Amino acid sequence: MELVKNPEIAHRFPDLHPAMDARAAVVEANRCLNCFDAPCMGACPTHIDVPGFIRKIATGNVAGSATTILDANVLGASCARVCPVQVLCEGACVLHGKHQKPIEIGRLQRFATESFYDAGGRLTLRQRPERPERIACIGAGPASLSCAAELRQQGFQVRVIDRRTLPGGLNTYGVAEYKLRAADSLREVEMVRGLGVEFETRDIDAISLASLEREFNAIFLGVGLGAMHRLDIAGADTEGAGLIAEARIIDALKFIAAYKSGAPLSVGRRVVVVGAGNTAIDAACAAKRLGADTVTIVYRRQRENISAFDFEYDHALREGVEFVWSTLPTAIAATNNALTLTCVTVSQDANGQLAPQSGSEFTLDCDTVIPAIGQSPLLDLLSQVRGITMERGRVVINRATGQTANPKYFAGGDCVNGGREVVDAVADGKRAAHGIAAWLTAQPPTHPEVPLG
Repeated sequence: MELVKNPEIAHRFPDLHPAMDARAAVVEANRCLNCFDAPCMGACPTHIDVPGFIRKIATGNVAGSATTILDANVLGASCARVCPVQVLCEGACVLHGKHQKPIEIGRLQRFATESFYDAGGRLTLRQRPERPERIACIGAGPASLSCAAELRQQGFQVRVIDRRTLPGGLNTYGVAEYKLRAADSLREVEMVRGLGVEFETRDIDAISLASLEREFNAIFLGVGLGAMHRLDIAGADTEGAGLIAEARIIDALKFIAAYKSGAPLSVGRRVVVVGAGNTAIDAACAAKRLGADTVTIVYRRQRENISAFDFEYDHALREGVEFVWSTLPTAIAATNNALTLTCVTVSQDANGQLAPQSGSEFTLDCDTVIPAIGQSPLLDLLSQVRGITMERGRVVINRATGQTANPKYFAGGDCVNGGREVVDAVADGKRAAHGIAAWLTAQPPTHPEVPLG
């Protein structure tokens, strides 16, 4: 993925929630009750001192506000944009109990952090001695960035390794552009790099894992999840990621990464998205903004069963996305530069099992089909790590420390939790950093092999 400045993309994907100006931020900050035992802090996986940073905005200390946020969550700027605040900090605001609008914590957090960065603010290292121990963080997504930043703050030497050229993981490649621009994700990466974290582009395999074990004192697995599941129906093997005008199938993450790169992308007039999670809705809304006349989400169950948040569903309705419930695709065929998706209506029995209804088969004609039916675990890579335990495709860790059954390996983020929020990955990475520091401190000093050059 190369970032290309495309004015058309910028025009079609303005901010979903516009930034606050200074006056609006101060007015909103003064609504906060400054709760002593603030439930909003407990609802935040990174436990940001929410009343504290809001109070600093109210008194004009915006830089201090940003510092409070970033000390707790080094990716506080991106989390301010992508966190489901409605069900986290804002959902816990005590003003709900007073039948008042909750404090707009997410927008205030964005105001503080972006004002800090726009003014040239930089993350500063704490006063601490440099440590000789070296840690590798595999994967360059939020979990690894958080782990790396916290380890550097404790004096350790850290390298982040990822197969992609641009770091940031799904923040860079997989979040809808109207929520978080790739450029904003990369700005946070540069702040982490400024702490002295090294970055390397390399595809990790069994040989390089063994090499890393010799070169580094500890290894953090922040590899996330793998490719999206393919549609397991007749004709789905025509899938491709080309940015072409012909009929095509392209999975949701490849689709989002393609348009976020800034490259021109035509989706045709009719788009069908299969799945009803948050990524499916991101893809569907993007297809509408890219010019599709109709975008239909096909889901095998009912509205109450979707994994997307309610506010994401409501947003999709406002964007003009249509939903077809209790529907299962069974085949796909390309005809006359278009696609025909064959579907059946399904019913659900008392045990939750789905069965097709007799005579319910119908077809949907479309130009693009976007599967968004979840990601597979990176079993090929993770199975190469000696001694770690896997359950249901997830790495098993000590939840207090992030350490795996192989004591040299720690893990966090989607490869552990199966795919949750950015803020959860940040919390996992920071927790693992403390676990790594404690483990290394308790170990006798060692000297890993450092390559020459």
